[in-house]
Amino acid sequence: MLVPATLQANRTEHPLGKRVLFDTPAFLAYKRPRIDSQVGGNHSAQMAQGAFLEFENVSKRFGSIRAVADASLAINKGEFFSLLGPSGCGKTTLLRILAGFERPDSGRVYLNGQDITHIPPNKRKVNTIFQSYALFPHLTVRENIAFGLKIEKRPKREIDDEVARMLALIQMEDQAHKYPDMISGGQKQRVAIARALIKRPEVLLLDEPL
Repeated sequence: MLVPATLQANRTEHPLGKRVLFDTPAFLAYKRPRIDSQVGGNHSAQMAQGAFLEFENVSKRFGSIRAVADASLAINKGEFFSLLGPSGCGKTTLLRILAGFERPDSGRVYLNGQDITHIPPNKRKVNTIFQSYALFPHLTVRENIAFGLKIEKRPKREIDDEVARMLALIQMEDQAHKYPDMISGGQKQRVAIARALIKRPEVLLLDEPL
């Protein structure tokens, strides 16, 4: 695996015991053995040992701008990764490609050994917490959290139980009836996190969450 030459990758231990990958604008400083590319299907036998999420030679251009250039990363299940760098270096583009909001010009994305490159966003077990939180202003805290499950037409009892669990997790049971413009910025962030977690994603993406 190769981190693109425009980035330097330093893998360190997170204080909570999970590994963190820090990418900063610099020259190539981190290498792992390359994996022969596969076209479609399941390639778990060829994945980096222990890799749960993998970008393989991913590139993306927007007109004349090269946002991502031959990026390859292997991330293990349970790891916490941070991509750090200046505006325009491709951090959000990588997240959007993983979420399915952008299609790479070349390369593949694998999740748990499955090629998800061409799978639409609503079919991926990936949820995103956007920088702006993107809460629905016309829905209450409770309704915002429940939105994903309602779209999936889950049973009402299941939705009510899951929403109650999320409200307890973020300690906002007494704020459930309020609308986004009635709560603080920190509370909006918690609601956005709960809305993402309620669907039990395999990967949770945070775009500049702090």
